[in-house]
Amino acid sequence: MLVSTPIGNLRDVSARAVAALAAADAVLCEDTRTSAVLLNFHGIKTRLIPLHEHNEDMMIPRLLAGMQAGERYALISDAGTPLVSDPGYRLVRAVIDAGLRLSAVPGPNAAVLALTLSGLPPVPFLFLGFLAAKAGPRRAALERLRNTAAAGLAATVILYEAPHRLADCLADAADVLGDRPAAVCRELSKFYEEVRRGGLRDLAAHYAEHAARGEITLVIGPGAAAAVTEAALDESLRHALEALSLKDAVNAVTAATGLARKQVYARALALGRGAGI
Repeated sequence: MLVSTPIGNLRDVSARAVAALAAADAVLCEDTRTSAVLLNFHGIKTRLIPLHEHNEDMMIPRLLAGMQAGERYALISDAGTPLVSDPGYRLVRAVIDAGLRLSAVPGPNAAVLALTLSGLPPVPFLFLGFLAAKAGPRRAALERLRNTAAAGLAATVILYEAPHRLADCLADAADVLGDRPAAVCRELSKFYEEVRRGGLRDLAAHYAEHAARGEITLVIGPGAAAAVTEAALDESLRHALEALSLKDAVNAVTAATGLARKQVYARALALGRGAGI
């Protein structure tokens, strides 16, 4: 069972989550020291088993065998909803592939909470987790986002960021995306919770002078509508064709851009011939 846990305030946990953790044979967690604080606070005595990015592959066969023998495991992350920028996806995929039962207890999530507090359009939104730590790959990801927006997908973007990289990330976002409205949400649900709203450039300047601390969620508003360039259309089609059939890729890009389906289909065929498809 996937169990969502507080992102800060230890009281932000549902009665059903507490019951699920208490009833499990073991709780799988990223860091036993962090999770022990939560369990002790709620008087839960269930044993903890570490499950993180470095041991997940090794642990999967053992855990599957345990579940097949009737063991009940609860999977949690250090904070929030499991798998969302946290370990556990490979285990969940293995459980599904093995035909075993999977359920979840919903609860706190920093990305959604930040979205609601940001004052930015809540629908549609695009969650990207953490961008690359280095400037080159980070800017490349932002450029892909800009091209997607230029192709017609105007969405509020949600990112997680380390406090020591926040100012650089904001400056890169302003350079690549333009001075969009944004909100920096810090230490959500904790004593020092802060939401600072403004343009990307002003926020970058602020955090260049005032170093951020704690857990950071960055919300960036959608850009202004723009005409779809040929380069942007090609970029959108290439990404869509990597994951979808020709028909589905054309339908998706047509819906996102508002262009005529005939135009998008012709361009998709041209790209496919160029790639030897």
